[in-house]
Amino acid sequence: MSHDFLHPDDPIDKRPGKLPHWSQDEVMQFVTFRLGDSIPVGKLRIWREERQVFLNIHPEPWDTVVEHEYHRQFPNLLEQWMDQGSGSCLLGDEASRLLLEEVLMRCQGDKVVHHAWVIMPNHVHLLLKPMVPLGDLVKAWKSFSARRIAGKTIWQANYRDTLIRDGEHFANAVRYIRRNPVKAKLRDGEFTLWQSERALLVK
Repeated sequence: MSHDFLHPDDPIDKRPGKLPHWSQDEVMQFVTFRLGDSIPVGKLRIWREERQVFLNIHPEPWDTVVEHEYHRQFPNLLEQWMDQGSGSCLLGDEASRLLLEEVLMRCQGDKVVHHAWVIMPNHVHLLLKPMVPLGDLVKAWKSFSARRIAGKTIWQANYRDTLIRDGEHFANAVRYIRRNPVKAKLRDGEFTLWQSERALLVK
Protein backbone atom coordinates (compact mmCIF):
# COMPACT_ATOMS: atom_id res chain seq x y z
CA MET A 1 0.00 0.00 0.00
CA SER A 2 1.31 3.45 -0.92
CA HIS A 3 2.37 5.69 1.93
CA ASP A 4 2.12 8.86 -0.17
CA PHE A 5 -1.34 9.75 1.14
CA LEU A 6 -3.12 9.81 4.47
CA HIS A 7 -4.56 6.50 5.66
CA PRO A 8 -7.64 7.39 7.77
CA ASP A 9 -7.55 4.09 9.66
CA ASP A 10 -3.85 4.27 10.61
CA PRO A 11 -2.54 6.08 13.70
CA ILE A 12 -1.69 9.79 13.33
CA ASP A 13 1.05 11.36 15.42
CA LYS A 14 -0.48 14.56 16.81
CA ARG A 15 1.84 17.16 18.36
CA PRO A 16 -0.07 19.90 20.21
CA GLY A 17 0.90 23.58 20.23
CA LYS A 18 -0.13 26.96 18.89
CA LEU A 19 -0.05 25.30 15.47
CA PRO A 20 -0.65 21.54 16.00
CA HIS A 21 1.46 19.25 13.81
CA TRP A 22 0.08 15.99 12.48
CA SER A 23 2.18 13.30 10.79
CA GLN A 24 1.78 9.71 9.63
CA ASP A 25 4.79 7.65 8.58
CA GLU A 26 6.10 9.18 5.33
CA VAL A 27 2.81 10.66 4.12
CA MET A 28 3.15 13.78 1.96
CA GLN A 29 2.74 17.18 3.59
CA PHE A 30 1.95 20.69 2.42
CA VAL A 31 4.16 22.99 4.52
CA THR A 32 4.34 26.77 4.95
CA PHE A 33 6.85 28.77 6.90
CA ARG A 34 7.48 32.52 6.83
CA LEU A 35 9.84 35.30 7.77
CA GLY A 36 9.37 36.64 11.29
CA ASP A 37 8.26 40.09 10.11
CA SER A 38 5.94 38.93 7.31
CA ILE A 39 2.73 39.76 9.21
CA PRO A 40 2.29 42.93 11.32
CA VAL A 41 2.28 42.15 15.05
CA GLY A 42 -1.06 43.89 15.70
CA LYS A 43 -2.85 41.94 12.99
CA LEU A 44 -1.37 38.68 14.20
CA ARG A 45 -2.45 39.28 17.81
CA ILE A 46 -6.07 39.91 16.77
CA TRP A 47 -5.95 36.86 14.45
CA ARG A 48 -4.80 34.62 17.32
CA GLU A 49 -7.49 35.93 19.66
CA GLU A 50 -10.25 35.42 17.09
CA ARG A 51 -8.92 31.97 16.16
CA GLN A 52 -9.02 30.88 19.80
CA VAL A 53 -12.63 32.05 20.10
CA PHE A 54 -13.51 30.03 16.99
CA LEU A 55 -11.78 26.91 18.37
CA ASN A 56 -13.58 27.28 21.69
CA ILE A 57 -16.95 27.48 19.93
CA HIS A 58 -16.14 24.74 17.40
CA PRO A 59 -14.12 21.94 19.04
CA GLU A 60 -12.81 19.30 16.64
CA PRO A 61 -13.68 17.05 14.90
CA TRP A 62 -15.37 19.34 12.35
CA ASP A 63 -17.82 18.69 9.57
CA THR A 64 -16.96 20.04 6.11
CA VAL A 65 -18.94 23.27 6.60
CA VAL A 66 -17.08 24.24 9.79
CA GLU A 67 -13.72 23.19 8.32
CA HIS A 68 -14.32 25.36 5.25
CA GLU A 69 -15.24 28.31 7.45
CA TYR A 70 -12.14 27.83 9.59
CA HIS A 71 -9.86 27.88 6.56
CA ARG A 72 -11.64 30.92 5.12
CA GLN A 73 -11.26 32.91 8.32
CA PHE A 74 -7.81 31.85 9.49
CA PRO A 75 -5.21 30.07 7.29
CA ASN A 76 -6.50 31.76 4.14
CA LEU A 77 -6.42 35.17 5.82
CA LEU A 78 -2.78 34.64 6.83
CA GLU A 79 -1.97 33.77 3.22
CA GLN A 80 -3.61 36.98 2.02
CA TRP A 81 -1.58 39.05 4.47
CA MET A 82 1.68 37.38 3.45
CA ASP A 83 0.90 37.92 -0.22
CA GLN A 84 0.59 41.65 0.47
CA GLY A 85 4.37 41.74 0.85
CA SER A 86 4.71 42.96 4.43
CA GLY A 87 8.05 43.08 6.23
CA SER A 88 11.62 43.03 4.97
CA CYS A 89 10.86 40.54 2.16
CA LEU A 90 14.45 39.28 2.26
CA LEU A 91 13.57 36.49 -0.15
CA GLY A 92 12.68 38.99 -2.85
CA ASP A 93 16.44 39.07 -3.43
CA GLU A 94 17.50 36.42 -5.93
CA ALA A 95 20.77 35.66 -4.14
CA SER A 96 18.90 34.95 -0.89
CA ARG A 97 16.44 32.68 -2.66
CA LEU A 98 19.31 30.76 -4.24
CA LEU A 99 20.86 30.17 -0.81
CA LEU A 100 17.53 28.88 0.52
CA GLU A 101 17.05 26.70 -2.56
CA GLU A 102 20.44 25.06 -1.98
CA VAL A 103 19.51 24.36 1.66
CA LEU A 104 16.11 22.88 0.71
CA MET A 105 17.52 20.61 -1.99
CA ARG A 106 20.56 19.41 -0.03
CA CYS A 107 18.74 16.31 1.27
CA GLN A 108 16.53 15.67 -1.76
CA GLY A 109 16.03 11.92 -2.20
CA ASP A 110 17.67 11.16 1.14
CA LYS A 111 15.77 12.81 4.00
CA VAL A 112 13.00 14.32 1.88
CA VAL A 113 11.34 13.98 -1.51
CA HIS A 114 10.26 17.39 -2.79
CA HIS A 115 7.39 17.56 -5.27
CA ALA A 116 6.90 21.32 -5.57
CA TRP A 117 7.88 24.48 -3.76
CA VAL A 118 7.79 28.20 -4.23
CA ILE A 119 9.97 30.76 -2.47
CA MET A 120 8.01 34.00 -2.15
CA PRO A 121 9.48 37.31 -0.89
CA ASN A 122 8.43 36.65 2.72
CA HIS A 123 7.31 33.00 2.92
CA VAL A 124 7.76 29.51 1.48
CA HIS A 125 5.27 26.82 0.44
CA LEU A 126 6.46 23.23 0.01
CA LEU A 127 4.80 19.98 -1.09
CA LEU A 128 7.01 17.16 0.10
CA LYS A 129 7.33 13.63 1.44
CA PRO A 130 9.44 13.65 4.64
CA MET A 131 11.67 10.63 5.22
CA VAL A 132 12.63 11.87 8.70
CA PRO A 133 10.53 13.83 11.23
CA LEU A 134 9.19 16.94 9.50
CA GLY A 135 9.97 19.18 12.47
CA ASP A 136 13.66 18.21 12.23
CA LEU A 137 13.73 19.10 8.53
CA VAL A 138 12.11 22.49 9.00
CA LYS A 139 14.34 23.32 11.96
CA ALA A 140 17.47 22.49 9.95
CA TRP A 141 16.30 24.42 6.87
CA LYS A 142 15.54 27.50 8.93
CA SER A 143 18.78 27.36 10.90
CA PHE A 144 21.12 26.84 7.94
CA SER A 145 19.36 29.33 5.67
CA ALA A 146 19.16 32.05 8.34
CA ARG A 147 22.89 31.85 8.97
CA ARG A 148 23.69 31.97 5.27
CA ILE A 149 21.21 34.71 4.33
CA ALA A 150 21.44 37.09 7.28
CA GLY A 151 23.73 35.66 9.94
CA LYS A 152 20.87 35.83 12.45
CA THR A 153 17.37 34.53 13.11
CA ILE A 154 14.96 35.60 10.36
CA TRP A 155 12.15 33.03 10.50
CA GLN A 156 8.91 32.95 12.45
CA ALA A 157 9.21 30.27 15.15
CA ASN A 158 6.57 27.84 13.90
CA TYR A 159 5.36 26.35 10.62
CA ARG A 160 2.05 25.10 9.26
CA ASP A 161 1.60 21.59 7.84
CA THR A 162 -1.25 19.64 6.28
CA LEU A 163 -1.30 15.90 5.53
CA ILE A 164 -2.11 15.17 1.88
CA ARG A 165 -5.28 13.09 1.73
CA ASP A 166 -5.31 11.76 -1.86
CA GLY A 167 -4.34 12.42 -5.47
CA GLU A 168 -6.81 15.27 -5.85
CA HIS A 169 -5.46 16.97 -2.74
CA PHE A 170 -1.93 16.55 -4.14
CA ALA A 171 -2.96 18.16 -7.44
CA ASN A 172 -4.66 21.05 -5.66
CA ALA A 173 -1.52 21.67 -3.59
CA VAL A 174 0.61 21.74 -6.75
CA ARG A 175 -1.78 24.21 -8.38
CA TYR A 176 -1.80 26.40 -5.26
CA ILE A 177 2.00 26.58 -5.25
CA ARG A 178 2.08 27.44 -8.98
CA ARG A 179 -0.55 30.14 -8.65
CA ASN A 180 0.75 31.82 -5.51
CA PRO A 181 3.14 34.19 -7.36
CA VAL A 182 0.34 35.12 -9.78
CA LYS A 183 -2.11 35.73 -6.94
CA ALA A 184 0.48 37.93 -5.22
CA LYS A 185 1.09 39.80 -8.52
CA LEU A 186 4.80 39.05 -8.51
CA ARG A 187 7.01 39.55 -11.53
CA ASP A 188 9.64 37.16 -12.85
CA GLY A 189 12.73 37.44 -10.70
CA GLU A 190 10.75 38.05 -7.48
CA PHE A 191 10.08 34.37 -6.70
CA THR A 192 11.47 30.90 -7.39
CA LEU A 193 9.24 27.97 -8.38
CA TRP A 194 10.41 24.33 -8.52
CA GLN A 195 8.39 21.26 -9.54
CA SER A 196 9.18 17.55 -9.75
CA GLU A 197 8.33 15.42 -12.76
CA ARG A 198 5.30 14.13 -10.89
CA ALA A 199 4.08 17.66 -10.15
CA LEU A 200 4.56 18.69 -13.77
CA LEU A 201 1.99 16.07 -14.78
CA VAL A 202 -0.70 18.04 -12.92
CA LYS A 203 -2.72 20.24 -15.27
